[in-house]
Amino acid sequence: MERVFESDRIEFVKVDESLVGDYLTMVNDIERVGRLIGRRTEPIPPEKELRWVRSKREENAPIWSMIEKTSGAFIGNIELMDVHDGEGELGIAITAEKQDRGFGKEAIPAALGYAKTTLGLKRVFLKVYPDNPRAFHVYEVCGFREYDRNDEDIFMEIAL
Repeated sequence: MERVFESDRIEFVKVDESLVGDYLTMVNDIERVGRLIGRRTEPIPPEKELRWVRSKREENAPIWSMIEKTSGAFIGNIELMDVHDGEGELGIAITAEKQDRGFGKEAIPAALGYAKTTLGLKRVFLKVYPDNPRAFHVYEVCGFREYDRNDEDIFMEIAL
C-alpha cells in the first residue's frame, strides 16, 4: 500500500485492491454504514467494488484508505470529490468496528490539511443526512458550519 500522508494514529494510503474485502465489509454493512452512503439498501458485489478501486487509482482521485498505525487494521475511507475551482466535497466512511474511537475527528483535519497544502483548495463542503447527528457533531467539531438544509440533506462548509 502506498502511503500518501499521516496523522497521529492513522496512515492515509491510496485505495488498494488488497483492501477490497475490507471495503465490502464496510459498505455492505447496510444498517451501520451503507445506508449513510447514498442511502444504499443493497450490497455491492465484489466485481463492482474492484472496478471502483481500479477507476479511482487510474484517475489518481483524492481518496485514501485509513489504516490504524498500531494494529494495521482498516478504519475506513476519506475522499475529496468533484475537486475544481479551489473547492471539493468531502466524504468519509468509517467501518462500524472503528466508529466511536475519535478517528473521524482525527482524519478530517488531516485530510483538510492535505486539501489546503497539496491540492490548493480554499473551500470544502459536504452533505450529511439529518438522521446522522453523530456525523453532524463531528463535522462541527472539525470546523464545518451549516449553510443550508432541506428534507434530505444538511449542507456544511469550511473555508481553508
